[in-house]
Amino acid sequence: MGFALNLDLQLTSGAFANDGPIPTRHTGEGEDVSPALSWSGAPAGTKSFAVICHDPDAPLVSANGTYGFVHWVHYNIPADVTSLPEGCKHHTDGPTNFGKPGYGGPMPPEGHGQHKYYFWILALDCEPNLEDGLDMWQLLAKVEPHTLAMNRLVGTYQRG
Repeated sequence: MGFALNLDLQLTSGAFANDGPIPTRHTGEGEDVSPALSWSGAPAGTKSFAVICHDPDAPLVSANGTYGFVHWVHYNIPADVTSLPEGCKHHTDGPTNFGKPGYGGPMPPEGHGQHKYYFWILALDCEPNLEDGLDMWQLLAKVEPHTLAMNRLVGTYQRG
């Protein structure tokens, strides 16, 4: 199926509305804990999920042509899971642009204005047994042929 939005798959958070501000609690200026997320509408054949948080507004372009800032790579989520609690430490975390695995909340450069943070949910037809240590770009390369559906929840943040 590849990377195309599927509106049947819905991703929500009790912490913020789509296109709404992400509370400081979930940012680098706050407690820096991941927001609770939940999803519904996964297609038949889903065997696992992955969640990614990416800031395409970040002024970072890598030598390999990738762009933006990766805040969270969370995968190997079994198909019977339909939510992640706040501060989730379950499943597998890949490295972020902070140089470590796990959630690292929004914290755009001072004076850089408002950024948009894309929280992606990917429904996959592969078992939740991908190897540890995949960054976002490696994960996407591995799961592209296994992606049944994907959708996003967008939050905004501007440093105070």
